[in-house]
Amino acid sequence: MTVFKTRVTQYLAFSCKDYIQSRNNKTKFVTTRFGNVLGSNGSVVPIFRKQIEAGGPVTVTHKDITRYFMTIPEACNLVMEAGAMGNGADIFVFDMGNPIKIYNMAKKMIRLYGFEPEVDIKIIETGLRPGEKLYEEPLATKENTLLTHHPKIMRANVSTLSFTEVSHYIDELSELIVEADEYALVAKMKQMVPEFISNNSIYEKLDKKVLK
Repeated sequence: MTVFKTRVTQYLAFSCKDYIQSRNNKTKFVTTRFGNVLGSNGSVVPIFRKQIEAGGPVTVTHKDITRYFMTIPEACNLVMEAGAMGNGADIFVFDMGNPIKIYNMAKKMIRLYGFEPEVDIKIIETGLRPGEKLYEEPLATKENTLLTHHPKIMRANVSTLSFTEVSHYIDELSELIVEADEYALVAKMKQMVPEFISNNSIYEKLDKKVLK
């Protein structure tokens, strides 16, 4: 049931983005896409802080896992600037710089508290969670974005769906949610968003089926 709730949440995220784009008429909607924000709700930093203050251990899912990060002020400023430059139905992608290894972040935080990693505070690998990626793909590349006047903000080069198409997809997804058929729901999501590729997941075979 927990996995299915996750699929429903993902469905809502995808369908909301497409729905908002399709309804861009009198009201101008702008979407922003970026990675992790340091110190925000769900961020790894508060989690590490609590674990260190409790005497450890600090947990990471994998020693080689990397993620893109930006600070809260950076994220707020970029969102405001993207909103100012948007014309409606835009999707702006932020340049997040280079990815950071989560394991190294854990070690630095432990040292900031005056402890020695693996001596005073242990770091334990818990294993990748289902669907969790080891590496995040760059959000912005020359192939999927267009330049703007801001060096840190790119405009996503993506196709949009009409309101009729989005409504049809939402109706289909709503029926699949009622039926609680996880594979059918994820398959439909992948049809809506072809770039939605599963990682470390039981749904990877759906991608292989599409590739064939």
